[in-house]
Amino acid sequence: MKLCAFADEAGAPLGEQISAMKRNGISLLEIRHVDGVNIADITAAEAREIRKVLDDAGISVWSVGSPIGKYPLSEPFAPHFDTFLHTTELAEILGAEHMRIFSFFADACGEREKEEVLLRMRTLCERAPAWLTLCHENEKEIFGDKIANCLAMHRELPRLRAVFDPANFVQCGENTAAAFDALAPYIEYMHIKDARADGKVVLAGDGEGKIPLVLEKYRAIGGEVVTLEPHLKAFIGLDKLENGGSLKGACVYETNAAAFDAAAARLKNIIFDTGVKLI
Repeated sequence: MKLCAFADEAGAPLGEQISAMKRNGISLLEIRHVDGVNIADITAAEAREIRKVLDDAGISVWSVGSPIGKYPLSEPFAPHFDTFLHTTELAEILGAEHMRIFSFFADACGEREKEEVLLRMRTLCERAPAWLTLCHENEKEIFGDKIANCLAMHRELPRLRAVFDPANFVQCGENTAAAFDALAPYIEYMHIKDARADGKVVLAGDGEGKIPLVLEKYRAIGGEVVTLEPHLKAFIGLDKLENGGSLKGACVYETNAAAFDAAAARLKNIIFDTGVKLI
């Protein structure tokens, strides 16, 4: 199994992110913020500079943790589509072959909303470069936050893959083992964070996410890459990722680096306990 990480949770500056990854033996990055700026908002020239620094550090960008689709369905699509096209260009510069996307915040999830979501997601899939794999995350409060709606999208859109997040399913009242079994044919990779039934985020294995079991299921279908996404302490940029809410962390850490290190250590222990080798 290969470890990846949202290293912006360890520190905003790129140098701090690299240091956190190196001391935890992680060489794959899911890039989301650099110096507090969302990856979709940087320029091509800035992306080239970031790529050079990461290459020199021996770190590869596995996925672009984009904000695409993480806005209300009621907003016009065109401006966000332009951001999507820009972000695909950044992905190529950064060497990423995956991009995390969402399926829009929706006040209702009826047939009208479903048709609009499918139209937008189909447009994204059709316009994505052939080398780029779009991966839908089951974020809470978006259209695809529960099993049924996730399945509706994946069955309609063959190019769309899934990034499976156990904590988000817990926070939406779904059983993570059942969710994994249902979505297994579409899962490209996993985000590792856990949550209790009250919604508070905890170390992997301390919540209701059934992470050891889900990791075993993931390996059984040939899964390799897991992205560490601790969400144990607020970090720069989090306020723009949450839908008007704040982090519900149940753990207390003095620094972002300490929270990141604790999450990395816990994930490694879980992986080792399943008898899987880290590479």
